[in-house]
Amino acid sequence: MEYLRGLKENLNLNLDLFNIVSIIDILIVAFVLYRLMMLIQGSRAVQLIKGLAVLLVATAVSSLLNLNTVHWLLRQAMTVLVVALPIVFQPELRRALEKLGGGDFFVRPLTQMAEDDRSALINEVVRATQNMSASRTGALIVLERVTGLQELIDTGIKVDGLVSAELLMNIFISKSPLHDGAVIIRGDRLAAAACVLPLSESRHLSRELGTRHRAAVGLSEQSDAVAVVVSEETGAVSLTLEGILYRRLTEVELHDLLVKFLKPTTTRSALSSLWQKR
Repeated sequence: MEYLRGLKENLNLNLDLFNIVSIIDILIVAFVLYRLMMLIQGSRAVQLIKGLAVLLVATAVSSLLNLNTVHWLLRQAMTVLVVALPIVFQPELRRALEKLGGGDFFVRPLTQMAEDDRSALINEVVRATQNMSASRTGALIVLERVTGLQELIDTGIKVDGLVSAELLMNIFISKSPLHDGAVIIRGDRLAAAACVLPLSESRHLSRELGTRHRAAVGLSEQSDAVAVVVSEETGAVSLTLEGILYRRLTEVELHDLLVKFLKPTTTRSALSSLWQKR
């Protein structure tokens, strides 16, 4: 009887340990998957994953319908993809390893900053753009959100300074060594200046728009970053997100848009009723 009682206690203890270990195991896997999803969100990798999912579904359906030739072709394509995936996802894989090695894998993105820090950052950016708008100083300011921009940061000059209106204005002042290019803000730090951004190839953009505007739109087409542009010719302030260009913004409008877009709950659809492409 004592033996059975002891066996039961040991079994209960093992079950308790199993449950605790299992919960920890599941939480770790869920966290890693969440961070990986946040890493590729808004990037071109999302479209590639969707295409891969379509191929997987098509392969399963062709097998069920006994479409032997189609099934064979899809299986060969899947075999090729297994080899090609590391090459296709090379930027995302490298970015993930860089974040993991540098400790950034566990750092909160801009949209998860404390409310006071985010508000202070927005105020500094708005103050800088208004001063540069008044003096018609061209500027391109990028605010990183969830999608990592390390590859673009690497094209510029590392700064790693606390964001302030004075720092931004000094970077873009005429004939400054760093004024040609974009500054990229990560969190509340100015990560780099004189960064090179991809230009948009959209044919719907007005021909009156210069390189800064096309670079801002091009970046927003490939990531979820927010870019603020000050026109050197007119002093007009614009903002881009997800390929949409919001032009001729007033100080209040720019502030309100930044507040809305940089909140974790911000979505493009939530703003579509408030702002139209101008």
